[in-house]
Amino acid sequence: MAEPNLPPIPDFLPVVPTTNLVVFPFMMSPLSVGRAVSLAALDAALQSHRLVVITMQKDDDIEAPGPDDINEIGCVCAVLRMMRTPEGNAQVLVQGLVRARLTEINLADGSLSARVETLPDTEEKPLAVQALMNNLLLTFGRIVELSPALPPEAFEAAQTQTNPGQLADMVASVLNLEPPARQELLDLTNVQKRMERISELAAGEISVLELTNQIQQETRKELDKGQREFILRQQLREIQKQLGEENEGADIDDLRAQIEAANMPPAARKAADRELDRLARMPAASPDHAVTRNYLDYLIAVPWSKSTDDNLNLHHAKQVLDDEHYGLEEVKDRIIEYLAVRHLKPDTKGPILCFVGPPGVGKTSLAKSIARALGRESVRMALGGVRDEAEIRGHRRTYIGALPGRIVQGLRDAGTNNPVIILDEIDKLGADYRGDPTSALLEVLDPQQNDTFKDHYLEVPIDLSKVMFITTANILDTIPPPLRDRMEIIRIPGYTEEEKVAIARRHLLPRQMEENGLRPEDLFISQGALRQIARGYTREAGVRNLEREVGRVCRKAARKIAEAIGVTDEEGKGTPVRPRPHLCVTAYNLEDYLDQAKVESEMGGREPQIGVTTGMAWTPLGGEILFIETTKVDNGGGLVLTGQLGDVMKESAQIAYDFLRSDAGKSLIANGKKTEEKGGVHIHVPAGAIPKDGPSAGVAITAALASLLSGRPARHDIAMTGEVTLTGRVLPVGGIKEKVLAARQAGINTIILPERNRADVKDIPEATRSELKFEFVMEVREAIAHVLMPAGKRPPTRKPKPVTTPMEQDTDRTDPAMH
Repeated sequence: MAEPNLPPIPDFLPVVPTTNLVVFPFMMSPLSVGRAVSLAALDAALQSHRLVVITMQKDDDIEAPGPDDINEIGCVCAVLRMMRTPEGNAQVLVQGLVRARLTEINLADGSLSARVETLPDTEEKPLAVQALMNNLLLTFGRIVELSPALPPEAFEAAQTQTNPGQLADMVASVLNLEPPARQELLDLTNVQKRMERISELAAGEISVLELTNQIQQETRKELDKGQREFILRQQLREIQKQLGEENEGADIDDLRAQIEAANMPPAARKAADRELDRLARMPAASPDHAVTRNYLDYLIAVPWSKSTDDNLNLHHAKQVLDDEHYGLEEVKDRIIEYLAVRHLKPDTKGPILCFVGPPGVGKTSLAKSIARALGRESVRMALGGVRDEAEIRGHRRTYIGALPGRIVQGLRDAGTNNPVIILDEIDKLGADYRGDPTSALLEVLDPQQNDTFKDHYLEVPIDLSKVMFITTANILDTIPPPLRDRMEIIRIPGYTEEEKVAIARRHLLPRQMEENGLRPEDLFISQGALRQIARGYTREAGVRNLEREVGRVCRKAARKIAEAIGVTDEEGKGTPVRPRPHLCVTAYNLEDYLDQAKVESEMGGREPQIGVTTGMAWTPLGGEILFIETTKVDNGGGLVLTGQLGDVMKESAQIAYDFLRSDAGKSLIANGKKTEEKGGVHIHVPAGAIPKDGPSAGVAITAALASLLSGRPARHDIAMTGEVTLTGRVLPVGGIKEKVLAARQAGINTIILPERNRADVKDIPEATRSELKFEFVMEVREAIAHVLMPAGKRPPTRKPKPVTTPMEQDTDRTDPAMH
C-alpha cells in the first residue's frame, strides 16, 4: 500500500531506549529523558538530521540498557522540540514517522546507534481492511462517548483518516493499553492483523468503560457526598495501583494529614487546601507538580502553632548570662527587664535589640546565650553582603527555583514560632537593581507590622510578633535611619585589660585547653602571663586575638608534653614511657611559648615637643590614639594637610587655624601674627595610608597649632578629644569609653574631655577611672592651658597606678579557678 511522503532516512540512526513507552508512526508524543545514554543519542540527532529511533526496553529495571536489552522493532521519530531542565534532564516532543527494524546495534561514546531498516505497512485483502476500518471507527466513537478523558475532537480526527494503517496506529496510541500490548501492535506490519487485534482490545476497553459508568451511576444514587468521596478515593487507589501509581495517592493522603496536624491559621489553611486539590488533579509528569509539592512542603514546615515555653526564672537567666559572659552589665540588665515584663504581661511583643560594637566583643555569642537563658531555639542569619530583597521576602513562585526568604527558612529550621533570630552584620547589607534588603527588613523588625508579614513565596500572613530579633553591627552609620529607628541600640564597647584577663581565665583558657587535648593538671597560666599576653601581644577591643595567643601557648604546651612522655613504638601506640609533666607559664617564661612581644606602646620614647599633641579617635575596631604633628613651612601662607584626612577632619584643621588667627586666638599665642606673615603651617597625622575622618580631633589640632605658633612644648602624656567651633567652644563627641580605654592602654594618664561628655565617664570601669585624671573643658583655651608648658620646661611627672611586677602578678598561682 502507498506510504505517505517521508524525509530521507539515513542507514544509521541514534537509538533512544524507553521504559513503558511505545511511539507509533505519525503520532506526536512527549517524553522525559534523564539517562545519559538517551541524552547522548538526542544530542547526536540534534547535531545532524534530528532523527532518532525510539524503542522500548525488554526489562524496565535495567538502568543502562545494551544492544541485547531493547526490542528490535521501533519507530523512527523526528525530534520537534527539546528543552533542558535545571536538573539536567530534557523534555522532548517527537513525531513518529515509520516503523523500523534495528540491526547492528552498537554502544559507543555512551550512546546507542543501529542500522535502520524501514518497515512499510502491508495489505493483503483491501475489502476486509475496509470493513475492519469501518468497524474500528464505530468502536472508537463509542470509546470517546464513554471516556471522560477523550474529547469529541478525537473521534472527528479519526474520521478524517483515509489510511487504514494510520487509523489503527491513532486508535492504539489513545487506548489505555499495557506497554507489552502496545509493543505487540507496533510489531504488526500487516494492516489487517493489526486492525483485528486493535478491535479486540477496543472492545475490551468499551466493556470496562460501560461497567465503570454503571458503577458510578449506581453509587451516585445511593451514597451521600462523604461516602461518594470515600469510594472514589478507593477507586482511585485501585486504578493507580493497576497503573503503578499507588504512591502518588498515598502522598496526597499524607499531605492532607500533615496539613490537618499543622493547625494553620484560616488564610494559610485555605491556601494549603486549594493547592492540595490542584496537586491531586495534576499528573506527576506535569512541570507544575514539583512546584506545587514544594510549596505545600514549605507551607506545612512553617511552625504555625508550635512554640516553646519561656523560662521566666530571673535568677536562672542571670546565672546563664554571668556564666557565659563577663561584664556587659547593660545588656544583661535589659534581658532581665524583658523577662520581668514577660512575667507580668505574657502577651508582650518581643524586643528588637541591636548590639553595636567592635569585632570580637561577643555580640553573636551573647545573643545565643540569651536564647539559652530563655529556653528558646536560636537561628543565626549572616546578612553581610546580601543585596537581593528576595533573600528576606522570598521569590515569587513564577520564577524557576523560587524559594522562601531567610526569615521563613529560619522559622522552619527552628521548628518553633518564637525563636531567637540573630541577624548578624546588619550594617553590611547592600543594595542593587534587585532591590534593597534593608527596606524589606523594615516590616520584619517592626513590632507593629510583623504580625502580618507576607513572604512572596508563601503569600500568606505569618505572625513574627512572637519572635525575638537580635541584630549585630560594628557601626551604625551604614544602617538607614528608618531601620535604625525600629531597633533598640545597645552598645558593647571594648574590654579593659582587667576584663580581658578575667575573660581569658574563665572562658578562653579552658576552651583552648580542651580543644588542644590538655587536662587541667597539665598546664597552668598565671594571671601575670595572661595580662602580659593581653598587653604585649594583642591590640584590640575584643578578645579574638587574645584567644589565638592563648591557643598558641596551649599548642606549645601540648607539644612539650607529647615530646616528654614518649611512646612505646613508632606508630604512636602503647603506654607512655614517662609520666605527663605539669607546665606552668608565668610572665618570666612567657617568651618561651610566644617569642618576643609584638605590640609596643605608642608612647615609648616620646617627650614633650613643640607642635605635637596626642588625640583620640574611634574606629569600628575600637579606640585609637593618634598624634597631631605640625610644623612651619615657607609656602606663602595657608594650611598644608597630609595623612589621608577626610573632609570633616580638614574642616576641623581649618577651623583651628582660623580660630588661632582671630583676635581671641592671638591672645593665646605670642607670635601668631608674625607666623602668618612669614609662611604657612603643615599639619600631618601619621599612618598616612589609613584614612581618617571625624570632628573629634579638633581640640588636639588646635592645641598642636597653639604649641607651634607660641613656641611652647605640648605635654605628650595628655590625650584629648572634642569638636571645636570657630568661637573656641568645645562640643561633645561619641565613643568616649573606647577612646579612653585605648589611651589607658597606650600609657596615657590624663584625659581632656568636653564638659558635656562628663556623664559618659560613668560607663568606664571604676578600676580604669581610678588610674586616670580627667579634665573637662567648655572652651578650647582651657584645654590649651592644660596641654602647653612654659617654654623650655618639662611636664610634672604623674605616674599611673603601678603595674604589678611579674612576681606579684604570679601570686595567684594556686588560684582554684584555674584548676
